[in-house]
Amino acid sequence: MRIPRIHQPGSLASGAVVELSDSAANHVTRVLRLSAGAALTLFNGEGGEYAAHLHEVGKRSATAAVGEFRARETESPLAITLAQGIAKGERMDYTIQKATELGVVRLVPLVTERCNVRLSGERWEKKLQHWQAVAVSACEQCGRNRIPVIEHPLSLETWLAQDHNELRLTLDPLADGGIAAIADTPSQVSLLVGPEGGLSEVELKSAQRAGYRGIQLGPRVLRTETAGVAALAVLQARWGDL
Repeated sequence: MRIPRIHQPGSLASGAVVELSDSAANHVTRVLRLSAGAALTLFNGEGGEYAAHLHEVGKRSATAAVGEFRARETESPLAITLAQGIAKGERMDYTIQKATELGVVRLVPLVTERCNVRLSGERWEKKLQHWQAVAVSACEQCGRNRIPVIEHPLSLETWLAQDHNELRLTLDPLADGGIAAIADTPSQVSLLVGPEGGLSEVELKSAQRAGYRGIQLGPRVLRTETAGVAALAVLQARWGDL
């Protein structure tokens, strides 16, 4: 049986006994139905991981005994920032999950012309917490020990003004070439992906003025949740660790 990986925020140290978060305790005791003594892997998102085992299990709580630290890293040499036009519901969740699995280090949700998600105040905060939980769950599943940063949503204009990554790319089905045509060997890439319906012509021109290079992913038009994931896989295969 695969040893469950659990994200445990805060300080971890060999020899310590820590109380698992409510969600983690529920997962290991009610979903996985583990009992005291069961092996775990704990990580706090700051790098590396710890061997551990369930120490005590209560009705609604659980503690874990922290064992040996393992300096294990699975981060790509290519630092990718995904600037994603906010998509509806599960499409955005899917994008965040797969982007995490594919090694994105930063994800910036963007409010664009064709974005159909309009929230404010407390509702944005709840949405951010949900997206962060999606990323954490993906890290637990895929073996990453560093959790990607999910920024507060920005307007496209604000993002273009502050993005200074080495290589900046935007998906454009009418672009002349794809990633294979790029001669650079970057260590940092920003990938800009529109929401459902894509970026408008005005937005694409704004991105180009800000230093973004348009690329296409073949002759077929891809959904937003497919396009971003496909582009990330190609980027990692070209300059990363796939």
